[in-house]
Amino acid sequence: MMLNHKDLQLTDRDCLEMYRLMLTARRFDERTWLLNRAGKIPFLVSCQGQEALQVGAAYALDQDHDYSAPYYRDIGVVLTLGMTVEELMLQAFAKAADPNSGGRQMPGHFGSKRLRMLSGSSPVSTQVPHAVGVGLACKMNDDRAVSFVTLGEGSTNQGDFHEGANFAAVHKLPVIIMVENNQYAISVPLNKQVACERISDRAIGYGMYGETVDGNDPLAVYSAIKQARKRAIDGEGPSLIEAVSYRLTAHSSDDDDLTYRTKEEIETAKKEDGLLRFKKYLSDQNILTTELEEEMEAKIKHEIDQATMAAEKAPYPAPETLFDGVYQ
Repeated sequence: MMLNHKDLQLTDRDCLEMYRLMLTARRFDERTWLLNRAGKIPFLVSCQGQEALQVGAAYALDQDHDYSAPYYRDIGVVLTLGMTVEELMLQAFAKAADPNSGGRQMPGHFGSKRLRMLSGSSPVSTQVPHAVGVGLACKMNDDRAVSFVTLGEGSTNQGDFHEGANFAAVHKLPVIIMVENNQYAISVPLNKQVACERISDRAIGYGMYGETVDGNDPLAVYSAIKQARKRAIDGEGPSLIEAVSYRLTAHSSDDDDLTYRTKEEIETAKKEDGLLRFKKYLSDQNILTTELEEEMEAKIKHEIDQATMAAEKAPYPAPETLFDGVYQ
């Protein structure tokens, strides 16, 4: 059963906005799959199945003060923090106006000075020590802000994660580490990744707060991140929050997921899809009506259509800028 939004001091309007963001992330993701299969964009990393935890978490942050270091699947996070659909589409098409990298990085390498979002790199979990460094700066500057970083559960086996988490805990830094446990590290299932029951069990080894929440319940994730933020601001140090969901699509557009899991497994997981669960919750609460949903779908489709056309027409980076920003 989902938490009640009123108990979390969230309004009906808040819930509708969270649902709109989740739905936008899903529809944007679906569009990029079509564009990829049509040969118009070269690559994508899907967020389907993880929108609930992404939007729930980002909605709990202070968008005017906090910093973020999202990982490559975080379309719901960056949309919630203020990135536009057109900006995401410019990235997908690798166009010069892409605000993340000017078309130089593959999709999912988010970064925005305007949004206080750290630029990511391809090696997984390298964003953790970077985010911890920002947390250290916040503490040294007495800045009442937190540094929020996400990664997949497979990435928690990398050295960068352990070093960053340990440093954050030792120095009681205002850092929130959210692990998006989608059950697979590309093709490796969870039971072959770790021996512990929960990823959050690792928190005790660092001496920080750890918690596992239902990643298909955006309200549960919102609550966990909201409390983690309060602890961080109050000087109680970092938190390791594990949000458990399921990756509904292949790892990327270049992956054949049926080589390591079955259609039956995926269909079973779809029954717990956070987007559908939240839709039912809002309907049961008389917040989301059929008419309101149809209006929302139409607006989102129009926004994505406009973004697609604008990105497709936008120019690619000029060849002479190839080495701009590259250390030589």
